[in-house]
Order: sequence, then C-alpha cells, then structure tokens
Amino acid sequence: MAGNEWINGYLEAILDAGNSRNGLRVVEDGDEKSNSKNNGSRRRRFVETKVRIGRLEEKEKEKEEKVFNPTKYFVEEVVNSFDESDLHRTWIKVIATRNSRDRSNRLENLCWRIWHLARKKKQIAWDDANRLTRRRLEREQGRHDAADDLSELSEGEKEKGDATQTGPVKEQITRINSDMQIWSDEDKSRRLYIILISIHGLVRGENMELGRDSDTGGQVKYVVELARALANTKGVYRVDLLTRQITSPEIDSSYGEPIEMLSCPSDGGGSCGAYIIRIPCGPRDRYIPKESLWPYIPEFVDGALGHIVNMARALGEEGDAGQPTWPYVIHGHYADAGEVAANLSGVLNVPMVLTGHSLGRNKFEQLLKQGRLSREDINSTYKIMRRIEAEEMGLDAAEMVVTSTRQEIEEQWGLYDGFDLQLERKLRVRRRRGVSCFGRSMPRMVVIPPGMDFSYVKMQDSEGDGDLKSLIGSDKTQNKRHLPPIWSEIMRFFTNPHKPMILALSRPDPKKNVTTLLKAFGECRQLRELANLTLILGNRDDIEEMSNSSSVVLTTVLKLIDKYDLYGQVAYPKHHKQSEVPEIYRLAAKTKGVFINPALVEPFGLTLIEQLMVYLLLLQKNGGPVDIIKALNNGLLVDPHDQKGIADALLKLLADKNLWFEGRKNGLKNIHRFSWPEHCRNYLSHVEHCRNRHPNTHLKIIPCIEEPMSDSLRGVEDLSLKVSVDGDFKLNGELDAATRQKELIETLTRIASSNGSSSVSYHPGKRQGLFVIAIDCYDGNGDCTESLPAFVKNVMKSTSSGSGRIGFVLLTGLSLQEILEKLTRYQVNLEEIDALVCNSGSEIYYPWKDLEVDLEYEAHVEYRWPGDNVRSIVTRLARGEGGAEDDIVEYTELCSSRCYSYRVKPGAKTRKIDDLRQRMRMRGLRCNIVYTHATSRLNVVPLSASRAQALRYLSVRWGIDLSKMAVFVGEKGDTDYDDLLVGLHKTVILRGLVEYGSEQLLRNEDSFKREDVIPTDSPNITFLEEGSEALDISAALLTLGIK
Repeated sequence: MAGNEWINGYLEAILDAGNSRNGLRVVEDGDEKSNSKNNGSRRRRFVETKVRIGRLEEKEKEKEEKVFNPTKYFVEEVVNSFDESDLHRTWIKVIATRNSRDRSNRLENLCWRIWHLARKKKQIAWDDANRLTRRRLEREQGRHDAADDLSELSEGEKEKGDATQTGPVKEQITRINSDMQIWSDEDKSRRLYIILISIHGLVRGENMELGRDSDTGGQVKYVVELARALANTKGVYRVDLLTRQITSPEIDSSYGEPIEMLSCPSDGGGSCGAYIIRIPCGPRDRYIPKESLWPYIPEFVDGALGHIVNMARALGEEGDAGQPTWPYVIHGHYADAGEVAANLSGVLNVPMVLTGHSLGRNKFEQLLKQGRLSREDINSTYKIMRRIEAEEMGLDAAEMVVTSTRQEIEEQWGLYDGFDLQLERKLRVRRRRGVSCFGRSMPRMVVIPPGMDFSYVKMQDSEGDGDLKSLIGSDKTQNKRHLPPIWSEIMRFFTNPHKPMILALSRPDPKKNVTTLLKAFGECRQLRELANLTLILGNRDDIEEMSNSSSVVLTTVLKLIDKYDLYGQVAYPKHHKQSEVPEIYRLAAKTKGVFINPALVEPFGLTLIEQLMVYLLLLQKNGGPVDIIKALNNGLLVDPHDQKGIADALLKLLADKNLWFEGRKNGLKNIHRFSWPEHCRNYLSHVEHCRNRHPNTHLKIIPCIEEPMSDSLRGVEDLSLKVSVDGDFKLNGELDAATRQKELIETLTRIASSNGSSSVSYHPGKRQGLFVIAIDCYDGNGDCTESLPAFVKNVMKSTSSGSGRIGFVLLTGLSLQEILEKLTRYQVNLEEIDALVCNSGSEIYYPWKDLEVDLEYEAHVEYRWPGDNVRSIVTRLARGEGGAEDDIVEYTELCSSRCYSYRVKPGAKTRKIDDLRQRMRMRGLRCNIVYTHATSRLNVVPLSASRAQALRYLSVRWGIDLSKMAVFVGEKGDTDYDDLLVGLHKTVILRGLVEYGSEQLLRNEDSFKREDVIPTDSPNITFLEEGSEALDISAALLTLGIK
C-alpha cells in the first residue's frame, strides 16, 4: 500500500495547486459546516470540482502558458507511475473515509477523474500497439510483393545480404562506394549551380541568433556554413540558400533583405559565390513557427521556381553560350524544405537530395510512448501528420538522402513507408548488374558527417594557461582586456573558478535533457567538490516571454539550482554570441574540463564536432555520438536516462588525466574527417554518382521570338510592287486612294489570318497572362456536364476581344477524346485554347499545333514511372477489405502510356488516396494517384505529373509568371483539387457550379487536416456566385489585380 500513500500525496498536491492557480473560491470549513444541511451542496461541490478540473485542462493546452504547471506534473506522475488498480483502491478508501468536508468530496471526484485518465491512457496505448502491428504487417506484405518480382538474386548479393544481417556494421561513416569517382579539385572548368533550401527559423550569415527559439538551432548554422563551403569548392560557381523572407517588426530587419552575400571568391566574377535568397512566403509581417508554415509551402515553391529560372538564364548568359545553367542539384533540409525540393525537382527535372535533420515519425512514436498526449493532440500541436507526409514526399522524389549516422538510417528512416533498407540494397545491386528493377525505386542513403569551419577557432595548447591565470588571478592590476569577454561572464558565477569545467551547450529544449545532467551534478557530492558546471542554454531576456517549452526548462533549471544549493558552482549566462562559442570551448579546455551532450536523441549535433577542436571529450549514447566515438576514439558513451551513470562517467573523465590527454590526442589526430572540405568532397562525389542515374534532359525555355520588321511588312512590300505594276494610276502617277486602301486592308487581313494559324509566327510566350479552367463538372454518374464548356465560353468572353494578351489553358481529369467531344458538341473554338492538360496532368496537347502532344513533357515526367509494372497491381491494392473483384477494373479504352485509368463501381469498397499511396510506397512504386469523375474513376500517373505541376511546367516553358495566372475551380473536385487552390497564382472559386466531387476518398481520419494545406487568409482567393456571366468574371479578376 506504499504506492497508495504516494498517490494520496500527489492528489493532495493537485488540489493545493489547483486552488492556488485557477482562481476559484475555496470553500472553507466554516462555510461548509454552515451549509452541511443543504441538500444541494454536494451536487454544487461536484460541479465546482468538474469545472475546476476542466479549467485546468484548458490551461494546460494554452500555448501561451509561460509558467511551470505543478498540476500537470502531478497528474502525469499519477497516470504514468501507478497502475489503475492502485488508483481504484485509493478511490475506495476515500469513499469509505469521506465526510461532509468539501475537500474530501473533491478528493473523491479527483481520484475518480484521474482513474479514468489512466484507463484512457491504457486504451490509447492498446490502440497504438494495434496500429503499429497492422503497419508492420503491411510493410511485410509490401516487402514480400517486391521480393516476388525481385526474386533473381545473384550469389554475391545473397552473401552480402547474409553478412549484413548477421554481422556487425563495419562501415566507416565516410565510406564511398567503390564504383564512385572521388570529387577532384583539379577540374576547375565546371560551373556548377547548387540550390540549398531551409525555410523555417531565422537564417542569416552573421550573428546568427541560435537558440532564440526552437526553429533557430543547429540546422541554421549547418546550412549557412555548407553554402559557404560548397561555394569555396573548385568547380562550384554559385550556391543559393533559399529561405523565407520575414519583415516582422519583432525581429531584425536583416531577415527582410531579399539577398545576402555569404561569400565571394577573390578570383571570381559575375554572379559567383554563396548567397542567401529570401523568398516571400505566408504572412509578410509576422514571424511564424514552422508548424504554421505548411499552408504556404506551394507559395514558396512558386517563388523559388521564379528565382531559379531567372538565375539559370543569367548564369547562361554569363558563360554557357546563352543556354540556361540549371541547378546541379536541389537539396532540401528538413521536411518543409524537402517538400519544396521535391516539387522543384519534378518541374525542372533536376536531381534532388534530402537531409531530414530530425524526423517526424520518430518524434511521433516517442510522444505516443510517453502517453501524455493523444494522437489528436499531437497532430494539432505539432502538425505531425503533415510533416510526415512531407518527408514521405521527399523520399518519393529524392535521389539521395544525407544522414549523419547509421543509426539514423536504420532506426529512424526505417520507420517510413517510402524506405526499406533491404529493398533498397536489392535494387542497388540490381542496378549495378543491369537487371530490371520492375519499376521500383528507393533513395540512396549515404552517411556524410557535418563539417566544421576551422578558420575562426584558435587551436592552442591547453597547457598554456597564462591567460586563464590572468582571468582568475588575485592580482587585479593584470591586463585582462585581451581575454574574451565571455570568459569573465562565465567565471563570475563561480566561487572557485580553478575547478575543471563541465560544459553543456544546447537550446533550452526538454529533449536536450539538461535537467537530468543538473540532477546528476547536484546529487553527487564528489562531482560537486571536483568540478563546476556551465550551462549555455541559448539567449534570453525574460523567461516569461519565451516559448512554453523553453520557459519550463529554464524555470526547472533555476529551481534545481536552488534545490541543491548550487550557487557558486553552476554558470548559466543569459547571452552569448555565436562567434563566442569557440571561446567557450577553449575556456573549458583551459580548465581541463569535459563537454557533455546529454540529449535524449541526437541525430548528430554540431556541438559534437565543435568541441573536438578544443580537446574536450563528449558523453552521449544515442544517435550521432556512437559513430563519432567509433571514428575518433576520444570519449565515453553513457545512457542519457542513467543519472548515476552520467555522474560516474564525468568523475572518471575528470579524475583520470591520462584518459583525458589520450582522448585529446585521438581527437586531434582524426579531426580532419569532419572538416568542410572533406564533407564537400564526399557530398559532391555522391551527388555526381546519383546524377548518373538521373535523366540529363533539362527543361527548355522557348524564347519569345520577336517578329522581324521585314517579315511583318513583307505583304505590304508585295502590295506596293503589285500596285506599282497593275494598279490604276492617276495622271500624277499615284495609285487611286480608294483602291490602295482596299488592297492594303485585304493584305493586312491575310497576314493576320496567316499568323493566327501558323505555328511559326504564333507563340504562347507572347502572352502576358493565362486563364486556367480547372473545374471538375461531373454528374452523379461521373459524366462531364455541360457546365464546363459553358463556363469556358464565358471566360473567353471576359477578356478583351482579339487582344492576344491572355491565353487559355484547360486542366482536367478527362482523357483527350472525352474533352474534345464535350468541347466540340458545345461549339467551343479549340483554336483559342493554348493547351489542353488531360488525364490529371499526365499529358499536354496544343490545339494551335493541330493537337500535337508535348513529347518533351512526356519525357519530362517519365522518370521513376513504373509503367506496366504497376498496371496490374493497382486493382488489387485499391480494393478495400471485403471488396468485390469488379469493384475496380481497368478502363482499357482510356489508358495511355502515361496514365492508367480504372473504372470504380458505384458503392465500391475502395481505399482512400492515403492508404493506396502508402501501400505503393511500401513496394517501392512511386506514382501520383487521383480519384476523378466524382469517385467513379481512378487515374494513376507518373510521380512528377499533376495538374499543378503541369501549370508550373508551362510557366517555365512559356516564360509567364505564375502570379499572372488565374485558375478557375469549383467548390469541390478531384482529389488533387486542393493543390490548385494554393500558390502564387490567383484563384477564383465558383459557388454552386460543381455538385459532385471526390474529396471523400482523399484522406483518412487520422491524417492531417485541410487547414494544414490551404491558408485561411489568402489574398489570392476570391469567390463567384452561381450563374456568373462574363462581366462578373472580369470584376472578380479585377479584385485580384488582373486586368
């Protein structure tokens, strides 16, 4: 029953905390006695208790909550530490001993409420376990299906597979495949253009505000230094780091500058070097967290596309004979940038590389195991499902995924539908052998540790401690001006600054596990007597103004310092500059101290490299440190959950000087492995190897040919010659005015008519804007209604007659023959339409070229298209549980080389897009899947093909800015409908025009929400009421700025 005594204590603490925090009146004993005879008092107390608990729960969910919440702490302790049977016994005891006192009744109700919370937690854990089991079975089935097709294994592959599964991993973390050419600095003739993308956080080249918030951390430092290092590599001409432009008054104005130069080689010219390019995205005047950026990703894609196209043209003019210099690679960092890179790679046909930095599915699983938040709460707080889908999209499109450690590959990326380590190995071996992979593909995972800039770090011997003596010496007359100011800022905390220093440097984030380190230090008397502790936890002005998680960590740190009376032994400075970080490491080295990274999970961590250059040792057992210690042999590993183990390891390192010097020696000997030049050589070698598999056909920009004046007047010259010979002359020898005017008009009319039908003189690139009709008008049977051609006519009427400034494009899920039949029946002039994008974006036809198909677009989207290998699998995967064989069948008459269509029976049990895409990813099949025709048809098209991507393709080909396009849609449509609402283009939504859509087959209940895709405050969206005519359309376009 000892456990029940703890429960009683926790419950009493909850009541005390609740009374002091929620502002409700506490009923005193005297008041209760005076009302004991009131029959309604108990009911009132019960209601008050429920209200009190309800308000506490609401307060827990408020993001703006800044102070530590003891109620939440004690509730979590009860729910997580005790079995429900203990809670039940406590409840029975409270009932048996209750009296008329208000506190006893509230204790009874509170116990009952928490007991149900514990049962709910157990149910959530059970549901999650079942979900994981189903997912594991699905992965096994997908692997089995793939193995059936990939059954031809060579003996060499089998042997390698056996060795991989049974033996320990022997690979060095910088190993390069034997069939790969090492990047050479001697090839200076190459002019590579590289794109890096990192959207969230505050990104700038100097005075980085690392630790200001959870979005501005090691990733910001990494991408900035990577851009500089790549630009300094021979053969790389320009590196652009794309990030979000922010003009908020709450942050520095430098984050609103469109361009910032990071570096420019002294021998370079023109546009070479490394630059930060800031793309407007989302609210212009607000700095928003990464969880709120998701609806604005398409806007960033469109802005980035415009910049890349313009820069490719400029670089081509500088040194590529006028041909655009397309990016060598597009590299996305984190999930949001990975989605951007996937879209840009698909439009430009450029290889994509992905670095996850931290992964959503791993975080999701960890949060579920903690049991503190439900799936719904996790999703709403972290937008975790939206993040996971972005990471899956990155895996679909990436040629290569850069990781820091083997652990990241096996234990984190292995959780994703789009990656299977065994299948990836089989496919890689088959490609080397030249054997068919049956349309399956997996990104190549490579381990490339982050680099480090040695230029600003002073590599001095720690034995030379004269400057340290001058800092802590008793002689106040010594000149201390040459010492780094941060040293004095740290040393002022210590009563005895001569002790060795234990250094921890991180953001004030719960997962960094700083509180466990502080507890280990505070509870170990020997460690307190031996060393001082320095905690560098970002920058702060007022803890209450920081984010909730950061303020909780810092408040806990201050409470623990007070609890263990560590004043004079722990330093926790409020501010430091990024440029002072090496000096902080030097100070720790001068005292013969150690560096510790106690984070619960650390994929790699830049601090783990930074500290190596100042002879420090590190401690941490999860993630990147395992590989680092194996490579450098310069430290100890410890479980970050083991408080006593941390204290013992620190004592061992500090007390054993031979061990300390041996670790320092080993670290210095092998530190070159983590230099930026080494990182860039490995990186470019792997990218070059991946490019060999990627098609080298690039998107061509059709030049807007200005018609020569001689061609324009050739007919007039012919007319002059003709009338000079055959015309009727007056006495003065001039042509009769009436006759001349008539002939001239006929000639000019003939010229205009000829230009209108000739593919030589007519060109869409002369358009100044595009009207795009993407309305999915179907009846209940899935047949296209007459509303579509009728609206097409109205849109055409809304433009200035004969101006030629505006072109028309039709985006549809219909096949070519279906749309032609519908338009012809209602007498729509096809010659006025610039492009027909059919079959859900998989095919483009040009009516002005006699309906010629765009073969370049077909070749453009062909990459990773499984073709016939996916054709027969779709019907089996799309059929739901308990579905009939004929629920979904192939629509052979409408299938084409880039689109497989399937007829869906009314009321059929079919899987939603989320489920079907998941099953295809597990089998290594990369496709885009769309339900159309009011759920009566399923189109399977190439991964890079979609209506939204086709629009971007035409924008680049024709040189028309996306912001000058207006897209007309209904209130619902095919399952790719949401993609057409977002981006830089203007969107006009027509109410009441579309009656049936397919959105019910898009997402599962536990998927992300529509508000995570479409911004609620977009100025680019307007509405039109049903029955709108041409004048109404023109008025709506004027409100969007289109004239």
